[in-house]
Amino acid sequence: MIERGEARRRARSRARSRAWSRRLGALEGLGGAAAALASRAGSTPGEASWPPAPLGGCLLREEVRQPEHEAVARHLHKGVARADRLEPGQREHLDFIRGLNTNPLEIELRNRELAFRMQSVAPGIMDLNQESEATRKSYGIGEDHTDEFGQTLLLARRFAESGVRYITATHSTSRYGNLWDQHANLEKGHRGNAHAVDQPIAALLSDLEARGLLDDTLVLCGSEFGRTPSRELFDGQMGRSDNGRDHNPHGFTMWMAGGGTKPGYHHGATDDYGFYAAENKVSIHDLHATILHLMGIDHERLTYHHSGRDYRLTDVFGSVVEELLA
Repeated sequence: MIERGEARRRARSRARSRAWSRRLGALEGLGGAAAALASRAGSTPGEASWPPAPLGGCLLREEVRQPEHEAVARHLHKGVARADRLEPGQREHLDFIRGLNTNPLEIELRNRELAFRMQSVAPGIMDLNQESEATRKSYGIGEDHTDEFGQTLLLARRFAESGVRYITATHSTSRYGNLWDQHANLEKGHRGNAHAVDQPIAALLSDLEARGLLDDTLVLCGSEFGRTPSRELFDGQMGRSDNGRDHNPHGFTMWMAGGGTKPGYHHGATDDYGFYAAENKVSIHDLHATILHLMGIDHERLTYHHSGRDYRLTDVFGSVVEELLA
């Protein structure tokens, strides 16, 4: 008989093989690009929030706005129809641009080539009706509080499974107050937001693990800062109230799962008031260095020539947080 642990290992190995087969099949169509998924149409901060900076326009991410729930089937049906019948002359138009062979057009050409290929691949990936009822239910799809973000994270899993390398999923809704920026009614706002994201996140992690994707997929959950432990000073402006909290960049929490990280481990601590990081501090450069390391990249050796000098993505800072590694 095969020991239970060995059987589990073999099952995960088979799942990883199937996952990579699906990834390689769709990768050519999607280009292995970056995608930004919004939980509601119009809820992403906009183009300025995800610039490619010195890396160039060829690495610009593609924004995927979540259609309203009742319009999903109709929207995707139209997309599949367009994929089956590409517009006349599209291929000829792209071939003409390539024939010009001029450098300033290269990025535009690559973007159009990617869009051309995506017409035949993306509609199928975005069709959540291909998922089982049990899977959709596990993400909270169809439920009042979890439907929007559940759809977003299920799309994220489908994009990752299809070979998209970098995916940003944003939860941003004014349903529970001022997005996650609770300068007033913090307890009510954070409780509502947590209710909306907790089940979909748990489903995503379980789904990735069951499909053999979590071992080589790094999931990171965080924000630009935390909240202060002290109450707001009410000044009559910007919706501030003494039951809210201000911005706190000095000590807050992010978490990672999969992708070579150590499970069940917490790193660092704040002071007794929860205001400043006090133990095992991790700077933003340390975080970036660690993420790059988990991707197999040495942050001290990777450089990109821009504006006359070689840049590191962590500039001249950053150390890998070894304690986070499995």
